[in-house]
Amino acid sequence: MGANIKTVEVVANVASGSVGRGAPAQVEKILSDFGLDHHVWTPEPHELVDCLRAAVDKAPDLLVVLAGDGTARAAAELCGPDGPLIAPLPGGTMNMLPHAVYGLRTWPEALSLALEQGYEQEIGGGSVEGHSFLVAGIFGSPALWAPAREAARFGKPKLAWMRARRALRRTFQGRLRYILDGAERQKAEALVFICPLTSRALSSDAEALEAAALDVHGAADLLRLGFHAVTGDWRASPGVEVTPCRTARIWASRAIPAILDGESVQLKTLAEVRYTPRVARILAIPKDL
Repeated sequence: MGANIKTVEVVANVASGSVGRGAPAQVEKILSDFGLDHHVWTPEPHELVDCLRAAVDKAPDLLVVLAGDGTARAAAELCGPDGPLIAPLPGGTMNMLPHAVYGLRTWPEALSLALEQGYEQEIGGGSVEGHSFLVAGIFGSPALWAPAREAARFGKPKLAWMRARRALRRTFQGRLRYILDGAERQKAEALVFICPLTSRALSSDAEALEAAALDVHGAADLLRLGFHAVTGDWRASPGVEVTPCRTARIWASRAIPAILDGESVQLKTLAEVRYTPRVARILAIPKDL
């Protein structure tokens, strides 16, 4: 085994379609094959954070998270840089963090490789008002579309349409003002900060965030950004400016909507986004595997 691991706590979101009810038995078999002392939690979605907290309180050597990017973010906040190692396995919709760590592998393959050849790696990310993010933070109007996106993802078109109309009514009511690393004050409809581990523009060991200021020119542009703000082709759009950033100050005339690793957060009218070099420790695998 690559890392010195003896005890493992597993939190699996079996309600996720990419996990399933058979996942706990699969996890237990893999961990048993490696001779590890383990316990598997299978909470309901609304119990995930409380379950993570209980698992971290047991102080295991490794916390395995089989869920989405948002749950991995919550685990990182609870563990911090001095808590248990985290293995973020692909168990959500986008799985950007697991794919950045383990490549495009199924979660059983990723877990087996991590246990066999894994090593401890500190990862940096972003922080804002006491919240951390390991994938990306989206600030401004596109974040208003998160509820509509979730309704569409769960096959509820009427609810998605109602939420989209509500988001549209709140759109273009005030732009963000921002300062990146002490530069001149600027305006934008939205800001996106992407962490080094998942950035296409920065190396994975860069000590900064990829910052992108987005300007939109109508509801169609905003809808596209709201639904594809991280994974789409928005970087190639004329209204997008990308730059490395360690500290950003953002303010607006009203509360700032945000999405941190897929989870909606409401911020105050003034927020500071920072690159944090030590957010958590993960069980990584060699890049050449």
